[in-house]
Amino acid sequence: MKKDAILETTAEQISQANILLKGARKESTAPENEKSAVFERTGTAALKVAPEQIRYANILFYGTWGGLLALSVLFLLYVAGLITPFVPSSQVIASWGMSVHDYNAHLNLPAGWGWLGMLMYGDFLNFLGIAFLALLTIVGYLVLIPYYLKNKDLTYAAIAGLEIMILTLAASGVLRVGH
Repeated sequence: MKKDAILETTAEQISQANILLKGARKESTAPENEKSAVFERTGTAALKVAPEQIRYANILFYGTWGGLLALSVLFLLYVAGLITPFVPSSQVIASWGMSVHDYNAHLNLPAGWGWLGMLMYGDFLNFLGIAFLALLTIVGYLVLIPYYLKNKDLTYAAIAGLEIMILTLAASGVLRVGH
């Protein structure tokens, strides 16, 4: 019995929402244009998105897929043994319980950006995909700055510039949190 009452209440709410939507569409004084045509077809209003937002979104979208593809390919090369790892799998497994600091010291692994000098090894080559994904935000902000300057949105240009500076300093190790 409760189930029927809930279904009736839900049906009434949906009906009331439809009546409100129809009323809102009739009350609109906007002429029939692309926006209202989209609303009629989909039930949602079309939003105009700024070109710089589309460019930024495309950089993130295609860059993310490219980065994931790179990660997948590089990982498959590593797992297949086509590229020799710096740390053999047996040593990784034997050192599994160590802290990161102890693991790095035990295996004599480079700190910070030292991995760039180790790209000839399969286990370090995987870092390229991760670094690429991390770089996408900075690239996106770099693309936004000319748009903001062109439109004289100096505040947004300054914010994007500060974001680039902070992310770059954090990646370089100059800005640190914790130990």
